[in-house]
This record gives sequence, C-alpha cells and structure tokens, in this order.
Amino acid sequence: MHRFLGALILATLIAAAGTGATAAASQQPSCTNSAVTCKTGTAAVGSTWKIEVPEPWNGTLLLYSHGYVPPTGAPNPPADDFADRQAADYLLSQGFALAGSSYPDVGWAVKEAVPDQVGVLSEFRRDFGKPRRTIAWGHSMGGMITADLVQTYPKLFDGALPMCGILGGGIGLWNQNLDLETSFKTLMEEDPNPAVSVPASTLQLANVTDANANTAAAEAALAGAQATPQGRARLALASALFNLPTWFSPALPEPDSTDYAAQEQNQFQALQVQVAFVFGFRAELEKRAGGNPTWNTGVDYAKLLARSADRAEATALYQSAGLDLQGDLQRINDAPRITAAPAAARFLERNVVFDGRVRVPVLTMHTTSDWLVPVPHEQSYASAVDHAGNGALLRQLFVHRAGHCAFSDAEMLTALNELVRRLDGGHWPALAPADLNAEAAAYPSSFNEVGPVLGAPSALPSPPAFITFAPPDFLRPFVPPPGGHDHLPGGS
Repeated sequence: MHRFLGALILATLIAAAGTGATAAASQQPSCTNSAVTCKTGTAAVGSTWKIEVPEPWNGTLLLYSHGYVPPTGAPNPPADDFADRQAADYLLSQGFALAGSSYPDVGWAVKEAVPDQVGVLSEFRRDFGKPRRTIAWGHSMGGMITADLVQTYPKLFDGALPMCGILGGGIGLWNQNLDLETSFKTLMEEDPNPAVSVPASTLQLANVTDANANTAAAEAALAGAQATPQGRARLALASALFNLPTWFSPALPEPDSTDYAAQEQNQFQALQVQVAFVFGFRAELEKRAGGNPTWNTGVDYAKLLARSADRAEATALYQSAGLDLQGDLQRINDAPRITAAPAAARFLERNVVFDGRVRVPVLTMHTTSDWLVPVPHEQSYASAVDHAGNGALLRQLFVHRAGHCAFSDAEMLTALNELVRRLDGGHWPALAPADLNAEAAAYPSSFNEVGPVLGAPSALPSPPAFITFAPPDFLRPFVPPPGGHDHLPGGS
C-alpha cells in the first residue's frame, strides 16, 4: 500500500506548524528483503542511505527522492528506497536495483537533498559498479528534486519520473502561497467573526517570527469564516486565487460541476492542510533563505481570478451571499504589497526553478485534484519545457482522483513501465489512458489500492484511473530568463 505522505504526517501538518529547528539524527534504515543484497550507511553530513540490489540485476538503478518532511522537531526518518514496500519488493523481483537517501535535514531541504542523492549514486558505483541505466523518480517535493537532478546533472541520468511534483518550482510555489496568504488575510479582516479568538490582523505574511502562533491564527480565522455564508464565499475567492481543487477525498465522489457549496466544503478541508504550509512552514524556509524570498508586487488579483479554474464557484457563492466580488478584489489589490529580499529570492531560485532545459526523457504523473501540490504545477513545467524547445522529451500522465500523490502501486508501476519502454525503444509509447488502465488493472488487487490518505480507509480499492486531461494554468509562473539573477525583484 502506497505510503506517499501518510495520514500521520498530514495530521501533523494540520495540528502544528514547525519551529524551524533541525531534526534529530536519523535512525539507520532497515533491510527487510532477505532475497537481495541490502546496504545502508550514514553520510558525512549525517544523512542515511539505503541500497538494494537483486540477483540477477537487470542493470537499471531507480534512485528515489522522498517528499517534504515537516519541520516539527521530530527525528528525520531513516532513508528508504521507495515509498511503498509492496512496490519496492515487486521491482526487486523484476531485477531493478533501488536506492535513496534521507537528506541531512527536514523541511525545505532541496539544497541538501540534491548532492545527497548524487552521493548515493557514488556509493552505489563503489559497491556495485556503474549502472547500465539510472532513472530518477520521487514524490511531491521529491518529484521536484527528481526534476532538479536531471536538470542539474543530466549526464548521471537516463530518464526521470516526477510524481505529484512541485514542478512550478520553488519561487512559483511560494509566490502562489503568498497570494493565498494575502487574499486570506485581507478577506478575513473584512469579514470578522466573533467565533475567531485570534484576529486575522495578527497574521504575518512574510518574515514570520512565530510559526505556531501564525498557524493558530490562520486556523482560527479559517474556522470562523467557514461558519457563515459570507465567510465561505470569501474562502472560495481565496481558494480561486490559488487554483485550489474542489475534490478532497478519494473515498467520496467528485462534487458536481455546479454544486458550488460542496466544492467549497472540499476546499475548506484542503485549506485546513494548506494553512500549516503557507502560514507556518514559511518560517523554516525563510530561515534557510536568510529572509523572505517571495513577492506580490505588480500582481493584479482580478486578472488572476479571470484565469482561475474556480472562478464560477467564487462568483456564484458571492452572489448567493450578497457580497460585492469586485469590491473584495479591489480590497485585495489595495492590500500592502510584499517585496522579496534579493539574496533570499536568489536562494529560492537556486532551490529550485525549472528552465525547461531537460536532456533526458521525463514522464510526470499527477492526480487531477491534488489539494497540496495542485495539478497546475504540471502546466507550468510543460510550458517551461516547451519554451526551451524540449517538448519531445516530456510526456505527462494524469490520474482522475482526489488526493496528494494518491496513486496506486499499479498506476506507479505502469508509469515506470512506460518510461522504460521509451528508453528501450527511443520513442514514446502511445500512452492512451485505456491502455494504461488495462495494464494497471492486470496487477493483483492489493496493487490497486490507495491509502492511507486523509478521509479514506487504510486501504481504499482504487481501479486504475488514467485520463486525458489538460491542467489549468499555474497562476504565478516563474521561469528564469538566460543571464542570471538580475531579473529578480528588489526588496528590503
């Protein structure tokens, strides 16, 4: 069963923001498959690594990058070489070698993760020789690290499979987070609720000094807003400026396209997770970057809404609540703007944004209603790759399901098979959803489950759900032009 992020971690995200403190040292990874050669170790920087090699080995190494670990002060989990043991053992039985590191720290550890993963490749070569083929793959922030690895070290990899990745890049993600913060704070100040014990005016949008207090204030404002029709309309507007999806639980059907009340209820559940990131975990990022790396100078929020996939929902809920949508958009546009600290923005650009200059085949995969890393990230990445003239190297798969990284093992293995076929044959397979679903359905029933996920049972039967899909626009794209960092906005 796929342990993509885990209900325990999600509960942690909702319950508390991180302190920014470095996590305690990792425990050593465990080796559970006695049929393969398993080696573990600790790097000089304190991270752990794990390598498993079957006999016979088919010559292909899969380097796995794990996702974001919240900076709550808990120990850094030990390294593993894939998110799910069932799928890992299956791959080993098919002759693939697996490897991965823990990274030396938690939180936005992108700067540390990339050399750490390259170090695992060096360890592998020392112990087992050079692989015939190396494929990078990973989930969530690990999907971003996967794309970073093949962008930064193209000669070390033959292909990549970023899954549910932050492919809008670091600046795109955190600028979009700032848009959510700005609209949320402005609208919650406009619509105070007596049930809110901490006023929205206390929210810090940048240069966060107390992550826990900032998250608690956002959670209180969120709960208060959800209690009234006016508050729910304003939450829908804030969600629309983030392009937040409208389907939360894979255990429940997708809301009807015109059931705006149900859509907002789903977005409310998503916002319960998002506020920990955007108002709390920002503090850990700012500590790494040496200041605030994000800005919203020059952003016209009315124009963002016009491009949003959620525009009809926000408009309808404003009408039913008797509110002035244009008036609230003007209030957001009139709110004080945030400028970036230049050095911090340069840090986030390095860690990382995508210029589209890929040199190896890349196959991405995303659920259509990912409420943590919304699917518009795929549009941003494809746009960058196309702009760089490398569209022939990229293909994207979409799974019609709610949830962050809510893929079954069968879907992930099918995607990997398609990438391997591209590497073997020199051209992309057709990737027709019907064919992909038939291939995934052929795996045992335990491979066609998703879980644990928030709001779903520990094992949710999930028939393959590949679909033809065009993701909405990423509303705040950032692609660096050639020539360095001079294009970044100034700040104080």
